[in-house]
Amino acid sequence: MGPYPLSLEERIILKSPLEIERMRRSNRVVAEILQEVKAAVQPGVKTRELDELAEALLKKHRARSAFKGYNGYPAVLCTSVNEEVVHGIPSDRVLRNGDILSLDFGAVLDDYYGDAAITVPVGTISEEARRLLRVTEEALYKAIEQARPGNHVGDISAAVQRHVESQGFSAVRDFVGHGIGKFMHEKPQVPNFGIPGRGVRLKVGMTLAIEPMINAGGYEVVVLDDGWTAVTRDRNLSAHFEHSVAVTENGPMILSEL
Repeated sequence: MGPYPLSLEERIILKSPLEIERMRRSNRVVAEILQEVKAAVQPGVKTRELDELAEALLKKHRARSAFKGYNGYPAVLCTSVNEEVVHGIPSDRVLRNGDILSLDFGAVLDDYYGDAAITVPVGTISEEARRLLRVTEEALYKAIEQARPGNHVGDISAAVQRHVESQGFSAVRDFVGHGIGKFMHEKPQVPNFGIPGRGVRLKVGMTLAIEPMINAGGYEVVVLDDGWTAVTRDRNLSAHFEHSVAVTENGPMILSEL
């Protein structure tokens, strides 16, 4: 979830192995709930119904929402359809065959945050939409591969930009990834565009929410009158994939996968 004003913690907070294990638990809750919500996505479903499902599952896991109430956000789930990039508010909107739906979700368990996002097809989607989803998810894993001690944030950012632009897509610039831990948004910010070797040097114990937001057209976005929903300026499709990742001495550890 973004845009990402930094928390009151202005320094990069390195996590111990015990803290990373606690973050793994909170992120596993996120991953499990996202998969259950994904399974409920089909034509005819309202995005509000998906939010209600996610909220019920949070209670089952005895976790709380990372999003609801954050700067006034009214739901536990972000449901962004087609040209909506991020922060789509669940509503009575009915999903239609051919839509794509970005699901961004966060949970707090034992004081540690988890955060992840996926974009899923609704019924049968176009070849362009399928390719956008594939390339965006590929960019996420190429970025994660760069989350190693001694590398820089710019290596993560450049990996996303290089891959998506080589496929004719563009990386959103107004919203970025972020550090995560006891606060949902910590330093450093993690853009999806950049120059290798630039930015903060990565250290063991850093935990990052890496989240490519990729547009089929230009990278420009605008925020709608609800103050939350960001859409592509040209109204082309957008996709969003995210994992929370720990930088370890053995390389990146994906916290938000099952």
